Amino acid sequence: MQLFAPGRLLERVDSAPTPPRAGEILVRVRACGVCRTDIHIVDGELPALAHPVVPGHEIVGVVEQTGADVERFRVGDRVGVPWLGWTCGRCAYCRSGRENLCDDARFTGYHLRGGYADHAVADARYCFLLPAGYDDARAAPLLCAGLIGWRALRAAGDAQRVGIYGFGAAAHIVAQVARHEGRKVFAFTRPGDAAGQRFALSLGAAWAGASTDAPPEPLDAALLFAPVGALVPAALRAVAKGGTVVCAGIHMSDVPSFPYSILWGERRIVSVANLTRADGEAFLALAPAARVRTTVETIALERANEALARLREGRVEGALVLTTG
Repeated sequence: MQLFAPGRLLERVDSAPTPPRAGEILVRVRACGVCRTDIHIVDGELPALAHPVVPGHEIVGVVEQTGADVERFRVGDRVGVPWLGWTCGRCAYCRSGRENLCDDARFTGYHLRGGYADHAVADARYCFLLPAGYDDARAAPLLCAGLIGWRALRAAGDAQRVGIYGFGAAAHIVAQVARHEGRKVFAFTRPGDAAGQRFALSLGAAWAGASTDAPPEPLDAALLFAPVGALVPAALRAVAKGGTVVCAGIHMSDVPSFPYSILWGERRIVSVANLTRADGEAFLALAPAARVRTTVETIALERANEALARLREGRVEGALVLTTG
């Protein structure tokens, strides 16, 4: 399913799989999660690309062929292909353990052909073996929603009272991790989203309300997954002095001006960008230990436009996952 220009619907294209080059693997895609970043790409909200683009960066599949010099994987291995698809390995960011900030990084489903397809080719160095306890569809959201949620929670430090704004795919995973670590979770949804609030409470949230509500007690940190800039000052008002507001999306609407008084008191605003391979290894080991369960709904690959529309409108509980075959 390819995007030929921003703002257009994806179109089905039939083509033969591309053979893997040295260091690459050819993956037979079984499942691919639908992420809000895919919407930003399709809607043209991220920097322009050379089209066509095959979106999708929460890929679960089986290695069908290996290129020369691939030693990590064998034919038949089940692997996950995440957003980070390649980095230069030479710049100051890469050499200091911050490959997520590499200026020349290439991302799956954005610069590289993604998982809205029967097959995908990936650099083997950036792929992961997946925990055995998750079937293909339930493993897919771990590869971005889970990883970004994990990195956002780490950015919150040792915060005990954690607010989560936008209770979608990432939030429903990170809430479980936070509870596993003994933290108290406060969930914020769109106003009127009673179903989303019930869902949050079912996953262990201590409180759930609208994004316009004040929490019942001050927060130590707030994680923002909704791409709404107006939530930044709202979250600043909700965190106690010394608290952190973590902006976890790759794109957000403009942040409105706000009085310095709600930032004062050593509150801080930070962003989370992409992921590192170390994030992936750590989180994929933690997820089964923390008994993280993903709530998913599967939908056929050919209905990718419908899946994107539903996610855009907020009509999803947990995560949507495209399946092939």
